[in-house]
Amino acid sequence: MGSEPRDEPRRKLVDLPVLHKFKLYSTHTNYYLIGRDENRTFWRILKIDRTDPTELNLFEDPTRYTHDEIVQLKKWISRGNQKYGGLRAETTCYGIIGFVKFLGPYYMLVIKRRKKVGEICGHAVYDIAETEQIMIPYPSPETRVANSLAERRYKNLLKMVDVRKNFYFSYTYHLMHTLQKNVCNTERGKIHDDSMFVWNEYLTHGIRMILQNTIWTVSLVYGFFQQTKCSVSDEEFVLTVIARRSRHYAGTRYLRRGINDAGNVANEVEIEQIVTKEVPEGQKIPKTSIVQMRGSIPLFWSQETSVFTPQPDIILNNKDVNHVATRHHFENLKQRYGKLIIILNLLKTGKHRESILRAEFGKAIWSINKGTKRENHLKAIHFDLNKYYKSGADGAFEHLCNYGKRALELINLFFCEAPSGVGGEDVIKDSFFNNPIMNQDEEATSPEEEALEADIFLLQNGVLRSNCVDCLDRTNVAQYAHGLVALARQLHLLGITGPPIVDKNNPLAKKLMEAYEKLGDAIAMQYAGSDAHIKMFSALRGDWNMMMKHRDMITAVRRHYNNAYQDSEKQNAINVFLGQSGPQLGRPALWELRPDQHNSGHIENLRPRISRSFSDNLLLEGLDLEELILENPQPSREGLNGGWETTSEVGFFEPEQASPSVPSAIRHEDHLRGTGSRQMFPDSGSTSDSHGLDDVPGFSHSYNAKFTTADEMFERCSSMSSDNMFSDIAESFTSTTGTDHFEFIPGPNQSEGFTEYVLVPGFSNDFTQWVQHGRAL
Repeated sequence: MGSEPRDEPRRKLVDLPVLHKFKLYSTHTNYYLIGRDENRTFWRILKIDRTDPTELNLFEDPTRYTHDEIVQLKKWISRGNQKYGGLRAETTCYGIIGFVKFLGPYYMLVIKRRKKVGEICGHAVYDIAETEQIMIPYPSPETRVANSLAERRYKNLLKMVDVRKNFYFSYTYHLMHTLQKNVCNTERGKIHDDSMFVWNEYLTHGIRMILQNTIWTVSLVYGFFQQTKCSVSDEEFVLTVIARRSRHYAGTRYLRRGINDAGNVANEVEIEQIVTKEVPEGQKIPKTSIVQMRGSIPLFWSQETSVFTPQPDIILNNKDVNHVATRHHFENLKQRYGKLIIILNLLKTGKHRESILRAEFGKAIWSINKGTKRENHLKAIHFDLNKYYKSGADGAFEHLCNYGKRALELINLFFCEAPSGVGGEDVIKDSFFNNPIMNQDEEATSPEEEALEADIFLLQNGVLRSNCVDCLDRTNVAQYAHGLVALARQLHLLGITGPPIVDKNNPLAKKLMEAYEKLGDAIAMQYAGSDAHIKMFSALRGDWNMMMKHRDMITAVRRHYNNAYQDSEKQNAINVFLGQSGPQLGRPALWELRPDQHNSGHIENLRPRISRSFSDNLLLEGLDLEELILENPQPSREGLNGGWETTSEVGFFEPEQASPSVPSAIRHEDHLRGTGSRQMFPDSGSTSDSHGLDDVPGFSHSYNAKFTTADEMFERCSSMSSDNMFSDIAESFTSTTGTDHFEFIPGPNQSEGFTEYVLVPGFSNDFTQWVQHGRAL
């Protein structure tokens, strides 16, 4: 479902004095990076010394040059270096990702090609199409270590984190912050590149500290970004869904579980849903946003990676009996989002292995609430989604929507009217840490700019935190439910009303489900090495059938294979990229560590030695590393049973088990026919009159809806990449290009006449069934 682009001119993008495009030139002794703004009004120069193979020496020229001046300056530099070949053009790029040093010289990482994926408040958002790694020193005997086996190993680990996949940036918008923070300017004056959502913080640390600004670098946010222009009953708005993955305690599924000593949890992801109404140019733009987050259960627990155990036991570490780290985690959430934290815990009950976490998590919440005022209590919802799903997907989803609606009533959402480009000037000011280099005419604020400040009507105060054991498959459905209820409220605030949006046949609900499914696949690929399971989403759509079941079986096989065989190397790559691991004197190489040594709660950040800046002589102390040429080592392949009572005035609880009379969305005969439930919420599916969603404004399927994807909205590069962050690792097992095969083999003991098997390339039937059902081979 799509629509043709509109005939009226597009809204003019924000025009700010920011460097967008760069050209790199070289001489025998220096690199010259020349950057310019989007409109070619000024040029700047950064000089990088190439004579010292062990130190990073940078000089920033504060002068703003015109085009003619920069041409003349290049001629002078070329004439001065004529003896060594003059000034040579090396490459064109769109920003510096960072600098890194292992055993030998420094390398500079730059963006060679970018792709525009959307706009927020008139600010362009990009992802990365191509990068380049450039060695800084001029080749000499001192740089021979750059070709050593160990050095190449470290460089390959760095490249495994493929920044072309699900990394995003903006030159004029703080993409690491929510819309509310950007519009309200609550983060003004802070060093934004230190944010938990900036993944190249370590790589840019050196240049930022030397130059005391961020105008040459970009801040990479890792996660997901999708933007769709929607037209419903002649009302146009833009729907944007963003996921920001935390770099703190980041890693792979079984090597990063639970919490660390600092209160950071594994697989922590912030989800923001923005709705912007289309208005004539020059008017303030109405926009709303809702933020929710997910993260691993904030306890010290783990699961042992095992080739022979697809579903390993949960090991609960009781070293933090007073739940100090858990307290740190929730205090951090309150500082970031507001005092009201609502927990949606989807862990299983009964004799399942997850019940041990469920009980301890409830105990931790009770312990934290016991020592705080009532208004600051954590609000907990313990809901066994898997159990209620078995009695009907529609009924289980309705419970999730009820919880989402009640949470929304407590924490509210953000709503404002703001001019295009709001927050852009603050990006310019925050780019310089001490003394901004700005012209006098730019320092003054015009009366027109003062009149175009944002009008803020509602603020979100708190957050809904969802989790299951992996914070993947069940959490995806729960967060979609909250997003769906919030979308109805967002559209109502924007003056777009209609029949209830929570409707199976509503095209807008389908479009939002599609966005959250893609988000779920991206998050699952990053953390677990496979797409997310689609069982619950398929049941809601009514298309859960034999083919979908086999697709989920393949997902389970891929996930187990990646977790058992590849996660150790992926964890090494993440640690190198984030600066949490690297070559250290007297310690074994990264790839020589045992898998359990990657799972420590506290990881020391490594800062390479960066000596001085020619502009300010800033000295930074760091590691004094000797040149180490190592051999080529091979990589090592080695709850509560009921609802938790709270003191909230709004009663959060686990509902009664759904009645057997509730129609199930998945019936056995539907599997065989390839059909399913055609109604998201049957009339008899609700278990509580007081929790109905009929009062939620939205749209009926009778409305004429059109959607324009980002591919149609913006010019895109021809090269597109998959959602897997890691490159060059068993593409046959992580590809989503539809290469899976299915085969039905007759079985004499089957009442229906056949036994179902899924054939996964490279695996036997026995292995596939073992992974799916957890039985011994």
